[in-house]
Amino acid sequence: MRTTTGIMRTMMAVAMVLWLGVNAVCAQALTAITPGEVWPDDKGEHINAHGGGVIYHEGTYYWYGENRPARGFTTEVGVGVYSSKDLMNWKNEGVALAVSETKGDVIERGCIMERPKVVYNPTTKKFVMLFHLELKGRGYEAARVGFAVSDTPTGPFKFIRSLRPNAGKWPMDFTKRDIKRAMALDEAKYKEWWTPEWRRAVDEGLLLKRDLPGGQMSRDMTVFVDDDGTAYHIHSAEENLTLNIAELTPDYLDYTGRYIRLAPGGHNEAPTIFKRDGVYWMITSGCTGWDPNEARMFRAESMWGPWEQLPSPFRGEDANKSFHTQGTYIFKIEGTDQYIFMADRWIPRSLKNSRHIWLPIEYDTDGTPLLFWKDSWTVDN
Repeated sequence: MRTTTGIMRTMMAVAMVLWLGVNAVCAQALTAITPGEVWPDDKGEHINAHGGGVIYHEGTYYWYGENRPARGFTTEVGVGVYSSKDLMNWKNEGVALAVSETKGDVIERGCIMERPKVVYNPTTKKFVMLFHLELKGRGYEAARVGFAVSDTPTGPFKFIRSLRPNAGKWPMDFTKRDIKRAMALDEAKYKEWWTPEWRRAVDEGLLLKRDLPGGQMSRDMTVFVDDDGTAYHIHSAEENLTLNIAELTPDYLDYTGRYIRLAPGGHNEAPTIFKRDGVYWMITSGCTGWDPNEARMFRAESMWGPWEQLPSPFRGEDANKSFHTQGTYIFKIEGTDQYIFMADRWIPRSLKNSRHIWLPIEYDTDGTPLLFWKDSWTVDN
């Protein structure tokens, strides 16, 4: 009996040493970003912040993202937030916006909260979060945008409301003739998708007209704040067929009614955007569910267009699959001219364990953005 007890104590001691050793390794500071690998936080857990974005505030970066479950795809926790000084080592700051435990609430546990983006409003001194929201048990039919605010970057954020953008508003580039033509379209005549007639009707506003009374659909999305402080909500609308660029009010909590459609019928989602040397660059994804596809890129000298479509910025092996990723955000390293393209490599069977792909944006001789695969790279702050 004594021998058995002694063996058990020895085994427990060995297990404790191994546990301490593993955690010591996990606690070691990272010196590089390794796309596609497990990215441990300060607790040694893979960072669970998918479809998210990064902001910089008072010397610290904050990474917000979907807290995904190990199984399934509904939201059971909320939006997570992590902090970092160097973009490589991240501290888990907990839940920035939690789901509601009240049955019937629009953000009750089991809803779908995706693509959270946070921006700081220097006028109101509020951190504002926008995210794609789907109501519990209704699949992807709600297609709403949610708004939440906080006094601090780590939250807790307070949910304000959800809606579909720009109800009753036509795009600002629609003429009276365009509106008249769209109003004459009858959706019942275009039941078969992807025909030349259907494509033309979509371009002319078939689904835009359908959604006009209640507001345009808002699925995959991002938020961009321009140099003058004007914020824009860029979202997939019209059954993911068309992108909308919608101007937000000065407090970033509503819409001014000014918006345009980008690439009607182009089937774009996962928009990411940045501005460099006076030019706006947008990188998007096609619509193939969790499966990767070839990215698209657009260029403009004004947020209101015209937007020119260009080839994918990805170069090298698997470029036609965007390195098996889908973009989520682009942000600038503070104090530099370096931008980072954030993406997810989805693992549908366990979304929690989907991999983060961060790559530095490089440029062709004419200034066109390019993305090359890197097994490992270091952030130069």
